[in-house]
Amino acid sequence: MFPPFPQEKAAKILEELILSLQNGEIELVQIARPSEERKNQGVMLGALVCKDKNGNEVKLVTNSGNAKKLKVESGKRKTENDFFGEVVFAGAIVSAEEIEDALSENDKEIHELTEQINNEQLAISSEQLKELRKQREKLCSLSLEKVHDLYKFHCIDGKIRSLKEICEMYNGGKLPPTGTGDCCAPKLLDYAFSHELMPISLAETEYTARRGNDCSTAEGVPLAVWSDSGSAESVTAKPDRPEEQGRAKQCPEKNFPLSTFHFPLTPPCDERCGILLPAMLGLRILWRDEAICVVNKQSGLLSVPGRGEDKQDCIESRFRQLFGDKVEIKQPAVHRLDMETSGIMILAFTKEAHRELNRQFEAKEVQKEYVALLDGVLPKMGIAPHGTMELFFRLDVDNRPHQIWDAENGKLAVTEWQILGVERYHAPDGTTRNVTRVLFMPHTGRTHQLRLASSDSHGFGCPIIGDTLYGHCDEGERLMLHAKKISFTHPLTGKRMIFECKPEF
Repeated sequence: MFPPFPQEKAAKILEELILSLQNGEIELVQIARPSEERKNQGVMLGALVCKDKNGNEVKLVTNSGNAKKLKVESGKRKTENDFFGEVVFAGAIVSAEEIEDALSENDKEIHELTEQINNEQLAISSEQLKELRKQREKLCSLSLEKVHDLYKFHCIDGKIRSLKEICEMYNGGKLPPTGTGDCCAPKLLDYAFSHELMPISLAETEYTARRGNDCSTAEGVPLAVWSDSGSAESVTAKPDRPEEQGRAKQCPEKNFPLSTFHFPLTPPCDERCGILLPAMLGLRILWRDEAICVVNKQSGLLSVPGRGEDKQDCIESRFRQLFGDKVEIKQPAVHRLDMETSGIMILAFTKEAHRELNRQFEAKEVQKEYVALLDGVLPKMGIAPHGTMELFFRLDVDNRPHQIWDAENGKLAVTEWQILGVERYHAPDGTTRNVTRVLFMPHTGRTHQLRLASSDSHGFGCPIIGDTLYGHCDEGERLMLHAKKISFTHPLTGKRMIFECKPEF
């Protein structure tokens, strides 16, 4: 997961924290029995710099997990080290005792089942063994659900969301890995938002040797190791969460902390933080630097504010809320996606970046790709596997925001397509049918261009699934259209940037 905030200020706090740990001024105290698999592992350390309502900086630190706790050595607050007087220690969201209580109800029975399964002296059939494993799995799932029910997170919009609610929004309703909520980033952000603090810098690092890629157990890896010249010598990429991750093919700036501090910084993990942080921050951040921010917009959220108080929640307003005075312009969105469309969007922090990216869009120097599921089988309709169509549409003034065909007064919309394949679609009502997955490459940027290319009789005559304007949308369904890829030139560095973000469907 890409670091959502600049790292430099928070990294300096981490440096002080590590020195204090090494000097014995701060202890990492064991407060609960460690699990066997994590017994000899270290922890991640995290720091978050925030601003309060008066603009004063507040420094927070924490460690991952809930079995250990940062604690100031007795009497050390009276030393000359100002660090202790300035920093706030953020605790666990759920204590180890609460988790143990939740697990205790089924713990004995799970252990008994495990002993039966592993006892080779018991003469049991393969069917009986299968049934024992099934019972154990069911009890383990129930115990895990009880633990997950304990976790609730304060979010930037003032709401408190349960882990279950967040998983419904950002993980397809699936249970997350154990330890979700015990990483540094969600602990720090939960404390910040519960105390009306706005984050401005976030950094995490491991306190012991690396052993993998899990930021909740000191197993994170740095995204890159930078040479003195500022070029990436090596990159270790973590597994993508397909629905939430975008990966830049070019890095436009030097990662300051990695070249300045004597320890590597670890981004929030994909496996756990990749579920929580988009809900807590309101945005799925794929890339951020001093000039631009690239996000993955969810379906159902406006790109820019609409008319009326009920339509003010959008990507732009969330962006401004999250980054505050770092956003120099009133309308930072460089382009828009329909409310029902998901996928990659670019926003600008500065006027210069916004102006340059607008120029690139107007000059057709930006390439975009969308993927869609069309409600029919295009090959059977005589549609070629690949081609380009030119259509003319204008606004239907009597039926806004619909667009209608108008060969005389309409604006030209040029769309290239490629049929990716025919597949089975499982509808929310339980039925299945054949649909066509299509890759769209728009050469123009007209309103509803791809929805019309699909549905209009002058195009395919086959609407995108879930299209409320030009097709049909069943209850529980969404528009199956996703902006999956974009390439453009970075407005500051001049390097070509390519982002890809797979759809949820």
